Amino acid sequence: MLPSVYVRFLSIIALLLTPTVAFAAESADLTSSTVGYICLAIFAIAYMLVIGEEYLHLRKSKPVLLAAGLIWILIAISYDGNNPAEIEHALRHNLLEYAELLLFLLVAMTYIAALEERKLFDWLRMWLVSKGLSFRQLFWATGVLSFCLSPIADNLTTALVMCAVILAVGGDNKNFISIGCVNIVVAANAGGAFSPFGDITTLMVWQKGIVDFIQFFNLFVPSLVNFIIPAVIMSFFISNEKPAQSGEEVEMKRGAKTIVGLFLATVLTAILCHTFLHLPPVFGMMTGLAYLQFFGYYLKKTLPKSLAKKRIAYADNPKKLSDLDNIAPFDVFNHVQRAEWDTLMFFYGVVMCVGGLGFLGYLGLVSEVMYTQWNPLYANITVGVLSAIVDNIPVMFAVLTMLPEMDLGQWLLVTLTAGVGGSLLSVGSAAGVALMGQAAGKYTFFGHLKWTPVIALGYIASILCHLWINGDLFL
Repeated sequence: MLPSVYVRFLSIIALLLTPTVAFAAESADLTSSTVGYICLAIFAIAYMLVIGEEYLHLRKSKPVLLAAGLIWILIAISYDGNNPAEIEHALRHNLLEYAELLLFLLVAMTYIAALEERKLFDWLRMWLVSKGLSFRQLFWATGVLSFCLSPIADNLTTALVMCAVILAVGGDNKNFISIGCVNIVVAANAGGAFSPFGDITTLMVWQKGIVDFIQFFNLFVPSLVNFIIPAVIMSFFISNEKPAQSGEEVEMKRGAKTIVGLFLATVLTAILCHTFLHLPPVFGMMTGLAYLQFFGYYLKKTLPKSLAKKRIAYADNPKKLSDLDNIAPFDVFNHVQRAEWDTLMFFYGVVMCVGGLGFLGYLGLVSEVMYTQWNPLYANITVGVLSAIVDNIPVMFAVLTMLPEMDLGQWLLVTLTAGVGGSLLSVGSAAGVALMGQAAGKYTFFGHLKWTPVIALGYIASILCHLWINGDLFL
């Protein structure tokens, strides 16, 4: 069933994407040419392989990387030596746009990996489990925490941490695990929609300079509505029984809390650099990486002294003493290695693929249909639905590339719909796809699909809420 739905929309998505409007305008219109059709087919096949990642066990970056290379090679051949500078200029511009996002995300992922290694998230999971909450209370606790953490830690990381809690306490209760995972996906995506750091799509909008950092918070209430409505309905299907406690103990490693503070300082640096100095946010994030590097140096130099103190403290605990022998010095670059490189390479492949398709002239074609012939309101709502079927990253990249003339209210609307629209299906967001792997057999596509009508109520309500409370932002 899924492939037919994807095929229906793949051509639209392929047309939508490109990192720059200027190149589409400068290049010849090859949308009806043989080369154009071949490139479109290559992208469609690559994306079908991405969609089948769960069943093929083929990392999603591989097909799009190959497709990107083939598309640009075909473009160069079709030009046959004419205007090589134009092609080179387009490629360099695409690479620059990608590089800014790559470095930004790399810093954020490095901090998250460091916090994971310092066992902050394990401690949070243990703390929640130890509170003796009922299944329904845990449903709300994980949902609320997902909504609150995702604006800072991003929706994917937040969803994975909260899913670990659900799995730890759920045991054989598949109903609780399934509904709890649906709730986490909805909450994490909703929480990420009102923060530049909550999702790649919001980050792209902020880096483009279309919406200021503070203006994103106009979406707080609509995002909250998007989470609350489905959560209230789903909570009635969760029992009030209390799960058995595991008695697990987790101790955060030295420096975990300080790294949280440094991460917040890094985010603040990026915001201040962008807002007051008009520097790209990535500049502030890379500066913030130095904070972690210097703190890592401190942890490494003080490790022998710290171990000596702990050996005295754990003198009567042989297990903890033996654990001390396995502690390795803190190394920032180990955490850089643990970044989601498959995701980052997938992002590169998508940007370059759709950059090539836009260069061939497809961008102007779709822009004419969606943002000239349609009402922007309907176009932006459609963007959210498309995000659920394909992925919100390429869809939002398309909108930013077309740069339709819209007021702030409409730009916030498309930011909202692209962020929360992915919750309609489990495959519509990175959080949903990741949880299908983490809770395999317990959280599934069809298990999520059963709650799609309820999630759709939240989606519609969030749009109406935005139109109501932010009506003054619409011209």
